[in-house]
Amino acid sequence: MAQGCAAHTGLGGLMAVSFSFATAGRILFGPGTVNRVADLAVPSARHVLLVTGATPTRADGLVTDLVRAGLQLTRFAVDREPDVAGVADGAQLARTKGCDMVIGFGGGSVMDAAKAIAALITNPGPVTDYLEVIGKALPLKSRPVPCIAIPTTAGTGSEVTRNAVIRSAPHRVKVSMRSPDMLPDLAVVDPELTLGLPPEGTAASGFDALCQLLEAYVSAKANPLTDSLCREGLRRCARSLKTVVENGRQLEARTDMALASLFSGLALANAGLGAVHGIAAPLGGMHPAPHGAVCARLLPGITAANIQALSGSPNHTHYGNRYREVAVLLTGDPQSTAPMLAHWLEAMTHTLKIPGLARWGLKEDEIAPLADQALHSSSMKGNPVALSAETLAAVIAAALEGGL
Repeated sequence: MAQGCAAHTGLGGLMAVSFSFATAGRILFGPGTVNRVADLAVPSARHVLLVTGATPTRADGLVTDLVRAGLQLTRFAVDREPDVAGVADGAQLARTKGCDMVIGFGGGSVMDAAKAIAALITNPGPVTDYLEVIGKALPLKSRPVPCIAIPTTAGTGSEVTRNAVIRSAPHRVKVSMRSPDMLPDLAVVDPELTLGLPPEGTAASGFDALCQLLEAYVSAKANPLTDSLCREGLRRCARSLKTVVENGRQLEARTDMALASLFSGLALANAGLGAVHGIAAPLGGMHPAPHGAVCARLLPGITAANIQALSGSPNHTHYGNRYREVAVLLTGDPQSTAPMLAHWLEAMTHTLKIPGLARWGLKEDEIAPLADQALHSSSMKGNPVALSAETLAAVIAAALEGGL
């Protein structure tokens, strides 16, 4: 299933577009939808591997529902970002127990682990056989067992993406296991599950959604369908991101951010991302930094660098207009310009108390090698303009303690 958008000149000189769009087999959205999961799982499964985060008790209500529905249950907790050994252990446990379905209940790391485990249950062998960059990137030979993804944060959109990000400690990198078959069979997005998130995590995950929407909107692989998702998601971020950080029990704002996150996952899975994620991936392999906080701190600088680099590009008008549209959507000011966008983003990082990258252990002597790694990241293919390693290094350096 191809991603992106192809354009050609049609009758009368008008531009015609063609694209494909893939997502989860089914999406359920709304407060209380988690209560439907057990009934929907029963026809497809007898024994479920339930993958949860560091606080498995958050899934106790779901566990009760699954057991009442007559399903056998094995639990597997992921207390950090998934790594090679962890997903291998999860898959082995599932095979030993005879699990025929995987349910991921948690944040992006949990859903990535669940998707990878579901694939590895039916595709044995070393995990590295299926990993990009450090492995063989082999295609899956067999379809994964059915997978249900239930996010409890609003940021990654992993419930509707076709890859799992996995950390390799020996290589100090995070890489993807990717296949169209890894799209979950069912994504259940219940905003009520995010009501108890603390402000710091809410800010980081919410900024991740905003970043994914912005990068997908200005991506070289954007298409009209992802554009619509991004515009609507950005509107919801603009009116609700600050609100959910200040008042996490506000269900209307939580619903906005859950939708923004879902839309960001749909968009990135079909339009790709850009330089922010190109840096965030290798940085996350070097240090145990929260992905959303890293993206938030890098987004203003990359936005400013892209806008400046585009000024001498043949695509200046097209992407300049896109950045201006985002500025208007986020600020609510119809007179906003593209350069004003980076300053709005920087101000929002301060409002939401997003720390500099040094907080997560990044040091000055790591900036140059990080920029070089980022330059070769797959996410860079979607960036609207080519950036040099020197430009990336300057953005990272500025984000070390603060920002613009």
